[in-house]
Formats: sequence, structure tokens, C-alpha cells
Amino acid sequence: MSEKSPIKPLGDRVVVRPLTDEESGSISMSGIIIPETAKKEVPEQGMVVAVGEGKWNEDGDKRLAMDVKEGDRVVFSKYGFDEVKVEDKEYFIVSESSILGVFTS
Repeated sequence: MSEKSPIKPLGDRVVVRPLTDEESGSISMSGIIIPETAKKEVPEQGMVVAVGEGKWNEDGDKRLAMDVKEGDRVVFSKYGFDEVKVEDKEYFIVSESSILGVFTS
């Protein structure tokens, strides 16, 4: 089920919802909570909830296609995003160049 974003990203930006502890594996199968300090320098992960139209090419006459789409689970640079809160929900706005990869399964 896809989540509707309250933010429309511009250009090559992407709105990402951070993963819950259960989604990210921060809680072990036995219910033990893995502390934040144990995953200190790991890149961030999230679900794409909105994608911009893409940036313009060098000539400015055509938009370049985005490599991610809504519903993709992505990993992105730990320091390459801006945090936004809308109605007590947290979102990250990430440039597509800060996205390191898309999970395939």
C-alpha cells in the first residue's frame, strides 16, 4: 500500500519516509531493541513516497528521467537530506544524487 506524500518535491528531489524500527531491523526477531549507537555510521534507509519530475538537461529543453519511483525502499547518504515534519510525521527530502541504491527485494 502506497502512502500519499503531503509534499510535492521539485526537480530531482525525492520525499522519503524513514523506516520504522520493525522495517529497518532495529528490533531483533526476539524483540530486543538494537540501540541507535550500534548503527552509528550506517547510511539511512526509507520508503519513497513522492518523486520530483527530474532535473533539466544541460540545454534546458528536456527533463532527465528519475531512477527511483514511489514505493521503492532506498538507502541514502546519512548527511544528504533535509528533515521535515508534517502533522507529526517525519519525512526526508533527498536529492536523487544522494540516493546510494534501491533494495531489490
